Amino acid sequence: MTCGEAIGLVGGAGAPLMVAGMLLAAQSGAGAGLELDIRHTFNGEPLLLDSLRYRNAAAETLSVTRLSYLLSGFALEREDGSWLEFTNDAAWIDAGRSRTAIRLDGVLPGAYRSICFHVGLGTNLNHADSSTFGPAHPLNPNLNGLHWSWQGGYVFLAMEGLYRAGATGTLQGYSYHLAREPNRTRINLPAQLELSEDTTVLLDFNLGALLNAPQPLSFEQDGQSTHSRDGDPVAAALVANLPGAFRVRQIDRAAPAAPRVAAASPLYLPAHFTPYRFQTSAAFPIPDLPRDNPLTEERVVLGRKLFQDTALSRDGTISCASCHQEGAGMADSRRLSLGVRGQSGTRHAMPLINLAWKSSFFWDGRAPSLRAQALMPIQDHTEMDQSLTNVAAKLAASKDYPGLFAAAFGAPEVTPEKIGLALEQFGLTLTSFDSRFDQAMRGETRLGAEERRGLELFMTEYDPRTRQYGADCFHCHGGPLFSDCQFHNNGLGVDEADLGRFKVTARAADRGKFATPSLRNVALRAPYMHDGRFRTLEEVVEHYATGVKRSPTLDPNLAKHPDGGVPLSAADKRALVAFLKALTDEKFAPKPTEVSQAP
Repeated sequence: MTCGEAIGLVGGAGAPLMVAGMLLAAQSGAGAGLELDIRHTFNGEPLLLDSLRYRNAAAETLSVTRLSYLLSGFALEREDGSWLEFTNDAAWIDAGRSRTAIRLDGVLPGAYRSICFHVGLGTNLNHADSSTFGPAHPLNPNLNGLHWSWQGGYVFLAMEGLYRAGATGTLQGYSYHLAREPNRTRINLPAQLELSEDTTVLLDFNLGALLNAPQPLSFEQDGQSTHSRDGDPVAAALVANLPGAFRVRQIDRAAPAAPRVAAASPLYLPAHFTPYRFQTSAAFPIPDLPRDNPLTEERVVLGRKLFQDTALSRDGTISCASCHQEGAGMADSRRLSLGVRGQSGTRHAMPLINLAWKSSFFWDGRAPSLRAQALMPIQDHTEMDQSLTNVAAKLAASKDYPGLFAAAFGAPEVTPEKIGLALEQFGLTLTSFDSRFDQAMRGETRLGAEERRGLELFMTEYDPRTRQYGADCFHCHGGPLFSDCQFHNNGLGVDEADLGRFKVTARAADRGKFATPSLRNVALRAPYMHDGRFRTLEEVVEHYATGVKRSPTLDPNLAKHPDGGVPLSAADKRALVAFLKALTDEKFAPKPTEVSQAP
């Protein structure tokens, strides 16, 4: 019998398998805790992300900017050769997010001689409805970023980075994405375990071995990317190399106790309130809504009024809605947003849609929550230029607000915290999921031929080696949100006056990186990019076809392409723009009165 054949089944749809403190699956009964702690290395060296220091068998110097993968099918082999298996389990490991520990609780005591698991998912999990997994579940696409396709199926392993062939070669990108059930790879590791108490097994995952043995890979010779299509030798080499890339480094008798996460208590919840009915698409992942700020009608009403109120600014001239206009897709129709006294900002206002799926805010991600983001423009000297103390006092002295705050929070006192909570609630309601594209996906309408061609280009990689000639948009803008909610250098060039994410993290690898906006309602939101440099969608597409600039932090999924970008014909460029226009949700489009009054 081997790992994957059900002998002593443990768990099922509700049993305790934990990854980095996240509850994954269920197992009842007492027993030992087993933690697998994975260290990522490159030929014996601890892996340093974003460091161009490693070499493969082809003498290519490389870095790893992303390492993210899914594990499943955990099992322990008994001394008699039978297996103790965990079913319906999955774990998500990500080197960049320090998710490296997997905990199995309630393991039956006994002697075991090996540990088994798979890189990748079996059919049931791989093609499960991804919208049903909770926000902390390792298979929630909004959490792991490994589910882009509308046809279903996860990326099992994503390894991306930059490389240079020779001492003076051009810095290029590589993007290895292992997927599809035939490529699910079994890992079996000898390990003498006496499980009578909590135990930690330290594992090494050697990326040098993954690239080099027994089938050495060269980015120049074998290819800079794989999406695991049938017969792709790069995917086959990764599958052949994976079993030898893992090894047991050490076994410790004690494992840390599973972390206990305290449940968040609702803040200022009044005795009587009206729950707000949060609306979303059945295709969207389940969002991680704030547990300490449950949505209520009263708070949403207050938040909407605050969002539109110019009293939040020092001179009473601008509101949040001044720069996030409903008829412009909740963005700004100007290149750079204007603050009090007509001051020009340095960036274009980001669109405020589908915020419930984001975990950081602003182009550089400096706000860790929506409530924090909502308060920052009020205090910014180039925007509203008002202290929170003054705003609270001004609202408390008004005729309407004390009653609205009492209805929303159970007391009339106005505080900056409550202002942030109310604005957060209104922001969470700005959901967009009913474009013509969505209607076509539901079978209610049909996209035109040019729009369908644009969708095909959008969702197809550019990889001449495998005769794929798409536009490769989906890596950053895939899935139902049309954004990975991450940060990328998209080839605009690194501007020393605005280094983006670097300003927040001070990491050299973040120079020139900015948040990926959703492409929903993108046709409403001109101009484009963080600085509003492009006036039209045609200019945006042209940038990705001919204008991409190479730099040390250029995203690997762009750096793997020819100089300038992805070659596209004039017809293909038009098709992409046509598809992007099909992402417009009429709820956010200009109303007839707005159009008639437009200059």
